[in-house]
Amino acid sequence: MSATPPPARAFGPPIVIAHRGACGYLPEHTLVAKAYAHALGTDFLEQDVVLSRDDVPVVFHDLVLEEVTDVAQRHPGRRRGDGHWYVIDFDYAELRELEVRERVEPATGAAAYPGRFQERLPLRIQSLAEELAFVRGLNAATGRRTGVYTEVKSPAFHRAAGKDLSPIVLATLAEFGYRNRADGAWLQCFDAAELVRIRRELGSALRLVQLVGENAWREAATDYDALRTPAGLAGVSAYADGIGPWIPQIVRWPRAGAAPEFTALVADAHAAGLAVHPYTLRIDQLPEHAPDAEAVHRALFETAGVDGLFTDFCDVTLAYLGRRSGGSP
Repeated sequence: MSATPPPARAFGPPIVIAHRGACGYLPEHTLVAKAYAHALGTDFLEQDVVLSRDDVPVVFHDLVLEEVTDVAQRHPGRRRGDGHWYVIDFDYAELRELEVRERVEPATGAAAYPGRFQERLPLRIQSLAEELAFVRGLNAATGRRTGVYTEVKSPAFHRAAGKDLSPIVLATLAEFGYRNRADGAWLQCFDAAELVRIRRELGSALRLVQLVGENAWREAATDYDALRTPAGLAGVSAYADGIGPWIPQIVRWPRAGAAPEFTALVADAHAAGLAVHPYTLRIDQLPEHAPDAEAVHRALFETAGVDGLFTDFCDVTLAYLGRRSGGSP
């Protein structure tokens, strides 16, 4: 790793993406978390999307329910043999009855982020259509143009269950006017083959983002090591408009008190014509050895030159960038 100067910004001012809403303050993916992120002035609101048993696309991060809902208490007999309660095993009406709460550690039931919102309230799962209507209403009421940043979650898992998630997501986005690059939406996925399919077979003209994981937690047949090379990024540019890497794939702190070390990933992506939107800034779970949130922001925006950032604490990122109201997606 070696430090590199920030490249010229070819994609305009950096954008702030509310990761699962303002989930540093309110339970993830709830409408209250999205409303708060919108009020804070974030540029984009993220939606992870999975399917219910009756094929309703719902806004939910996990394939399983138990870490952020009370499904174990409500439906103790409906977990699978592996000990999990799957979203895909419940009809949408049943999912709507569950209470969404702050994330817990599966092994212990303890809060994953103890300093976050711990009250138990009747917060619910919503469909993708309901969330898009909610965003449309907020934009109309405030005059803002907050966009949406949607992820097709685990398409191979859905296909193995006899369901095709991507066409359903695209149809729902199109219903709300998100069809083209200028429509205030990004669509992301970890599965490279699925993104190619979305672009070429399904004919989507939306801005697409190739999410970048680690091969140790790879999804489908995507080789993330190869993807991060200049040749791999050139291949990504044939079907996508940007990449979404994990922050440590851009910058890391080798030890406490050490200067940050940078990879060439951002520069290589920019050379391939790709925007770079890394994930996820959490001020209560900083990258290892990072001294504080300001240092992480400075490394990403000023040195690496990223084009956007997924953040649990959108107000902190907006304040760093000197913005308190929404930009133009």
